[in-house]
Amino acid sequence: EVLETVPGVIITQHSGEGKANQYYLRGFNLDHGSDFATTIAGTPANMPTHAHSQGYSDINFLIPELVAGVQYSKGPYFADQGDFATAGASNINYASELDRPTMRAETGTYGYKRLYAAASPKMGRGYLLGAFEASTNAGPWTVPDSYNKYNGVLRYSRGEESVNGFSVTFMGYHGRWNATEATPQRAINAGFDRFGSLDPSDGGVTSRYSLATEWQHSTGQVMTKVVAYGLRYNLDLISNFTFFLDDPVHGDQQEQVDRRFVSGAKVFQRRISRWGRYTVQNTYGVQVRNDQIGTVALYHTEARRRLDARSNDNAMVRSEEH
Repeated sequence: EVLETVPGVIITQHSGEGKANQYYLRGFNLDHGSDFATTIAGTPANMPTHAHSQGYSDINFLIPELVAGVQYSKGPYFADQGDFATAGASNINYASELDRPTMRAETGTYGYKRLYAAASPKMGRGYLLGAFEASTNAGPWTVPDSYNKYNGVLRYSRGEESVNGFSVTFMGYHGRWNATEATPQRAINAGFDRFGSLDPSDGGVTSRYSLATEWQHSTGQVMTKVVAYGLRYNLDLISNFTFFLDDPVHGDQQEQVDRRFVSGAKVFQRRISRWGRYTVQNTYGVQVRNDQIGTVALYHTEARRRLDARSNDNAMVRSEEH
């Protein structure tokens, strides 16, 4: 819903709530984020050379109550947005200070429960924002999603970040879920429950822990900003798309594995000046990113038990924009 504030963007889901969303912009399918760059609190969400899909963008670590604003762009490409902004980009900012401490407990249908708490006490010349979210959801499925999500944010900030200031933000996320895949129409016609699962052991587990710092300084018509980040990311995604088509004995279930450490930095300066009678804004800078992927693998599995490795690799992905 946060991203759907961007005009023309529609978000949906399949194969379990813990998986990255399916993104659509102006009616075009952007898969799991391959053409839509997303940044949250200074840290990019998209993953290159990912085990499931190029540009995989899982933003389940977002805590909506902390969102202070969403900046977006749409169009063929903007160099300052990085590799995945081929169709558009969004930058989601977190608040640095809350009006008052908040605690909320929620419950709903299909086993939905959520607990949220946040506060931002004054600390020295800045504010220390702390927030925690825990939720679970079963969904309408015969095999419950059992999506258990844990999010945490710790953020220290000083000054006005939009003018002169800096912040250091830690974000942690862990999710585990079951997944109900698509069911063939012939199975429904034969009386199989459309909320049922032909392979009840599908699902996944993922985690993401990041640390980012942002510094900004403005003088007159010139604004300079520096961003640096590092994050540890893991995913085990277990799916069965063809059931018993290829292996009638053990089934066609597969496990996609991704283990990586990401580091990067972005430095840019924006100047407002005049070209004759026109006021123009010029931005120049550099950004670098390094993905050290220790494992990107695909396994043939049965009931989440590995039978053989179809691929097991490591990779180093570097990108740089000027």
